[in-house]
Parts: sequence; C-alpha cells; structure tokens
Amino acid sequence: MKIVALFFPKASIGTYLVAMAVAIALPIFAFVALLLLQLEDNQRSTLKRETAQDALALSRIIDRQLQDMATTLRLLSSSPELENGNLASFHERTETALRDNTLFVIAVDRSGQQLLNTRRAFGTPLGQTANIPALEAVMASGRIEASDVFRGRTSGEWVYNVTLPRKNEPVAALIITQNAQDLGKLVTTEGLAPGWSAAVIDESGHVVAATGPANLEPGTPFDPRILPALTVSRGVFEDEAILPHMLLGYAQIPGWSWKTVIWGPIAQASILSTWRFLIIGGVALVLVAVLAAYAVARQVRTTIRDIADMANRMGEGHIVSPVETSVIEANQVAIALSNASFDRSQTEDRLRFVMHELVHRTKNLLTLAQAMMRQLAKQSDSVETFRAAVADRLEGLVRSIELLTSEQWGGVSLRRVVDIHLHAFPQSREQIDISGEDFVLKPDAVQNLGLALHELATNSVKYGALSVPQGRVRFEWRDVSEEDKQDALLRFTWEERGGPPVAEPSRSGFGTTVIKAHAASAFRGTVEIDFRPEGLLWVLTAQRATLERE
Repeated sequence: MKIVALFFPKASIGTYLVAMAVAIALPIFAFVALLLLQLEDNQRSTLKRETAQDALALSRIIDRQLQDMATTLRLLSSSPELENGNLASFHERTETALRDNTLFVIAVDRSGQQLLNTRRAFGTPLGQTANIPALEAVMASGRIEASDVFRGRTSGEWVYNVTLPRKNEPVAALIITQNAQDLGKLVTTEGLAPGWSAAVIDESGHVVAATGPANLEPGTPFDPRILPALTVSRGVFEDEAILPHMLLGYAQIPGWSWKTVIWGPIAQASILSTWRFLIIGGVALVLVAVLAAYAVARQVRTTIRDIADMANRMGEGHIVSPVETSVIEANQVAIALSNASFDRSQTEDRLRFVMHELVHRTKNLLTLAQAMMRQLAKQSDSVETFRAAVADRLEGLVRSIELLTSEQWGGVSLRRVVDIHLHAFPQSREQIDISGEDFVLKPDAVQNLGLALHELATNSVKYGALSVPQGRVRFEWRDVSEEDKQDALLRFTWEERGGPPVAEPSRSGFGTTVIKAHAASAFRGTVEIDFRPEGLLWVLTAQRATLERE
C-alpha cells in the first residue's frame, strides 16, 4: 500500500488528468518515431496486399459473368425445342430471351458447322465456327470452357466463346459468344489509384479486355516477360527492370483458364518532413494537452458532484430528476439513476399489487377446492373413492393453473385450453374433432371452462364415446349473436356418437353440477344436456364478454 501511495498520492482529479496527459504523450512520441522508420515498408506491404485483393475482386466479377453464361448454356441445352430438333423455334426463343443482352448463341455440329447463330436470321447460310481448336478442346474434355479471344467471322469483332459440349445430335455443342468490347465494360479501375490499369488475359497470353492508361486492345499479347512468373493462383509481381517503380497484382479465375491483372505506379509518400512536425508539434501538443486536461478536470469534478448528489437522494427513497451536464456519459448515468429511482417506485407498487393479486387468487382457488371437496364428500361412499375423485379434479385444475402461470396470468388462447385438457387422454387425439375460431380467454374463464372440459372428457372416457375405439366426439364453438342484440353470444357444443348406449343417470353427481350449474353461472349463460341414446349432447350458450380477454 505504501508503494501505491508513493506513485498515486492523494490529489485532485485535475492533477491526475495533467499527469495522464504527459504520461500518454511522451510514449506516443517514442512510438511514432519508431513507426516512421517502418512506414515505407508498411505502405509497400499494404499496397501489395490491396493489389492482390483488387485483382481477386476483378477475377470474381469476370467469374460471375462466365458462370452466368455457363448457366444459360445449361438451361438452353435442356430446352424442349432443342431436344425435339426444332432449331427454328429454338432460334426464335433464344433470340427473344437474349434480345436485351450482349450475348449471342451458336449451335454447331461435331465438325464445327454452324447450325444457327442468333447474330443472323434463322436460315441464313452459315459457315464453320472461327475457333475450331477451342471447339475440339471442349469436345475432348467434355466440360464447359472459355476460349481464347479471336476475331469472329460473323461479327468481324474480337470475341470470345463459352462452349457447352452435348452428346445429342445434330447439335454437338452450344456456344455463347460475346464481343470482347462488351466484356470490357466489367473491367474497371474504379477504386484504384490514378495511373493504374486492369486487364483480363486468356490462356494464350492475349488481352481479352482491358482498361486504364495502358490502353491495351483485345487480342494484344501481354508482356511475355511477365506471364511465366504468374504461376500461383494469385499474388504480386515486382521487377524494376520490367516494371520500374510499378507493381502488378494477378489472380487466376477459379475453374477457368483466364487470369486478371492490375498494375500501376507505386506512390510512396515522403516522410522526411514528418520529423520536423514531430519535434515541434510534440512540444506544443504537450502544452495543449496539459491545459485541456485541467479544463476537463474542472468540468468532470462538477459533474461527479452532481451525480453523487443524485445517488444520495435516490438512496433516501426519492424519485430524482436527471441533471444536465456537458458530459454525454454523465448524462446517461443521470438518466439511468432517474429511471432506476422511478423503476424502484414502480417495482414497490407492483409488488404490492402482486401480493394483493396472489391473496385474491389463492382465496378463489381455496374456495373452489373447498366447494369441490364438499360436493365430492357427499357423493363418495369411501375414503378411497373420495381421494381418487379429488385427485382427478385437482389434476384438471392444475392444468389450467399451469397454463395461466406460463402466461403470467394474462390469459390463454382457447385452443390451448382445449388441447391441454382433451389431449391429456391418449385416445382423444384420434377420436375428438375440434373446431372454432381461436381467441384469448380471461384467467377465470380458463379455470371454469377447463373444469367443464375435464369433466366432459372424464365422463366420456369412463362411460361414453371415448370408452370404445369406434366412438367419436365433436367439440366446437361459434358465434350465435343476433344482429339486433348488443351482447355477443358464443355456443359451445360437445356431441358424442358411436359409444355405448346412453341413459340419463338417476341422480346428479358433482360432474353434472360442474358442467351444468357451475358452467351456466360462471359464464352467465345457459346449459342444455341431452342424454341421447346415441351419445351425450352438451350445449353451453355464454356471453362472450365473460370469456374473452379485452
């Protein structure tokens, strides 16, 4: 602690800020001096990396163009017109599809004779394709390839081909051709330094397309002294004898025989004058930093005191308003403290509300459970029967409470309530048909409707349609409101068929009380129960307001 106190004695924030400014400035000067010695090398390394990346970016642009042409060839090769040998229709369709493009399609036989060329009307006499060696290479390899640049016979321009070999006759190969000048629109020096050029080189070392001050025309041989050195997939070429004060980056286009190259002068910024600025400006910077640190210290000291006062008042339980300072972060802290004081007050109010709601919900659940047990006690002839009946009803009630808890007692969709109660019985998944427009139920409606559904399903499993495999149950709900009445009404129908013959029970038990009297009272409606021989029919007509959460 004594050592710490020696280096960090008690002092004002202004003193520490001034010391910090000096401590930061001096190492920076030393570090900058070291950086200046390496600046030239770093600039050169950066330029090399960026040059290689720019060449790679250009290769990706050209690759997308070639891939698009290859994809077009594959689609055309599978066209019905070509499969059926209807070259006239194929010519018309292809010409229409490529009308707004700079691409043209040629179909040739194995000898290279052109069968159609979308540069000319169908039926125009055509000769052999101008680049027979490229066609023979494609037929031998059996894959799509891009040719070297050559002078086209039909167009009279420098062009290149992308050729797809086919095994069918008479069209042995499909070719997409494009003028090299049109491809040159994709070769751009945008983003490069002034004086830089870019080009696409074919397998034989000729320029396919180029742009920039070098002004290379299509078909021009690229410098033969450079090409042998471009052996890896991408990189940088430097040679003061061939390219004095220049740098060349190159990249192989993946899957094709072409390369992209960019080259231009190396711009090296002089750093000699930087030393003068470093020495003279350094002294001035230290003085300015000390003055600025002192001014900032005064402002920060005032801000800290205001924030501390807010924290003290918040600790006393007050809702505090944020103070306005010139420090953005301090303002954010002040707003956070103000919000925290408000949230604290809201949390206390919410806790009181939650405790009140908890007491209310607990009373309702205990009242419902007491009423349930009193009714079951009257009808049970043994402790075991009473225990089983209570456990069964409580299980149904627990399902509703779990649903409400998962939604923080904010209500549950009607469909979920139906699913959780009816699908608790394995056989119900195949035997119960459920239909109706879904909406969100109130918490009380979730419990009351859940009790009724549980009783209906339990009774059906024991005595009704769900007790036999062939039994079926239809449960639906729909709006039955009349236009001249203001209150909306919903009708729930539980209809059983295909089960054992049904007879009306001689006495009403707790289940009947739940599905009839309790349901009618809870939803301020009416309940109709018909013990038909073919199956139980239960109809609840209730006010929608007692069910739907607003």
